[in-house]
Amino acid sequence: MAHGEVLEFEEYVRTRQDALLRSARRLVPDPVDAQDLLQTALARTYGRWDGIADKSLADAYLRRVMINTRTEWWRARRLEEVPTEQLPDASVEDGTEQRADRALLMDVLGVLAPKQRSVVVLRHWEQMSTEETAAALGMSAGTVKSTLHRALARLRQELESRELDAHALERAEQGDEREMERCAA
Repeated sequence: MAHGEVLEFEEYVRTRQDALLRSARRLVPDPVDAQDLLQTALARTYGRWDGIADKSLADAYLRRVMINTRTEWWRARRLEEVPTEQLPDASVEDGTEQRADRALLMDVLGVLAPKQRSVVVLRHWEQMSTEETAAALGMSAGTVKSTLHRALARLRQELESRELDAHALERAEQGDEREMERCAA
């Protein structure tokens, strides 16, 4: 790799390392493993840096390398079971509530206009700054702020509406049960 490309890669890593580490943290639960994942992905990308023609796609390329690396690690892991006298009393969360929250979030995001949804995802999911979001979407920082404000207000309104609908349905079901009990008596 030419000296200029090495400097370009170093500058890229310096400016994007925080965002890339956040992406790695989403892929693996342990912060130390996330740092290892990012370092491995950067080492692999370094050797291919001159092959990335459009450097604006470097983040996407690195994220793909991190995903592939994490998959390799997962496949190579050793599942070691150690027999013990007593079973551990650890409770295991099944993740049902987390999946329900995620499904609700994805459903509620559907009520937003595409521009609003993009701003919310980039600001809150990808944790981009206002300026980064503005650059990614080709709009001013002020437009990002106002769009985000309106989008979050719309999301709050939708969640409140759904909560009211759920309470009304619950009350109706309770009324039906009482009516059935009265008729049976």
